[in-house]
Amino acid sequence: MDIIRILAVDDHEMTTLGYKFILEDSEFEDFKVQMDTAKSYEESTQKIEETAKGIPYDILLLDIQLANPTDGPAKTGEDIGIFARKTSPESKIVYMSSFSDNYRINSIMQSVDPEGYMVKSEIDQRSLQAMVNTVITAPPYYTQKALMAIRKKMAQDISLDENDKKILYHLSIGTKTKDMVNFISLSLPGIENRKRQLKSLFGVEKQNDQALITASRNRGFI
Repeated sequence: MDIIRILAVDDHEMTTLGYKFILEDSEFEDFKVQMDTAKSYEESTQKIEETAKGIPYDILLLDIQLANPTDGPAKTGEDIGIFARKTSPESKIVYMSSFSDNYRINSIMQSVDPEGYMVKSEIDQRSLQAMVNTVITAPPYYTQKALMAIRKKMAQDISLDENDKKILYHLSIGTKTKDMVNFISLSLPGIENRKRQLKSLFGVEKQNDQALITASRNRGFI
């Protein structure tokens, strides 16, 4: 019987052990699952790189938000996915995250183009088994909340560039405009100008930032 090799990455060890227990104990028709786990960017990328030289992982299960390292810039599951696409292109990638907002999911879709996305609140034994079967045979696999976010984004008729999306996202999480220069490759006057353009685009040019957040959320951008 074939072996499907999976790496699950999450900084909460109980989460990956739960996936491992369920999937290794599941009875699939044509294969058995063998699962490794990792808790950090460094540990996971090392395992991906090492196995890519021989037998690469069939599936990578990646959380997005990982614990920050003690030194150096923080790395996320999105960074692992980008690394894996280059290092182990045969591996299929599925995100297992608590994030269900449109911005985060569609950012992952653009940067990594994964074979699946599961919102953690929707994960159970049956959905885990269905995900593995689908991703191996006929990807992609999305849970309901992830699919709703993707469809909502596809249905909108306004095109924004990456800086516009970042401005909307940081407004939605409460980042002050003057602090956005730390996250967006624009000057403060440039960010303020973009905000004015966005308010005009969404028809709230005479209103405050909260009106822009509400309008962009209603259109599926955040």
